[in-house]
Amino acid sequence: MTVWYRVRELGVGRTFYTDQLGFTETYLDEEGRWAKLRRGGMEIALAEGEPEEGGVAHVDVDDVTAEADRLRESGVEVGVVLDLLGEVRIIDVYDPDGNRIQLAQELVK
Repeated sequence: MTVWYRVRELGVGRTFYTDQLGFTETYLDEEGRWAKLRRGGMEIALAEGEPEEGGVAHVDVDDVTAEADRLRESGVEVGVVLDLLGEVRIIDVYDPDGNRIQLAQELVK
């Protein structure tokens, strides 16, 4: 499954997802103004346009708290770390256009 996000500037969006969230770009259509990126099992596509509500990408990370601290220090908008029944730790992160991405850490393995 691919989650699509609209971003006002494709270059800014691509840089945010690769540099801040660790995604790897797998496809770029400069003429069509869109790109595909992947991190682990999560694939997203960015299309240039006015942001709108839609799906939320779920990205597995090793340490949600450390990621939240790192992103906050970089000036990224980050929500509150939540522990869900001692099994999963999650946090919402927002890209420069306000699109929501959820980082998750499995606590019980």
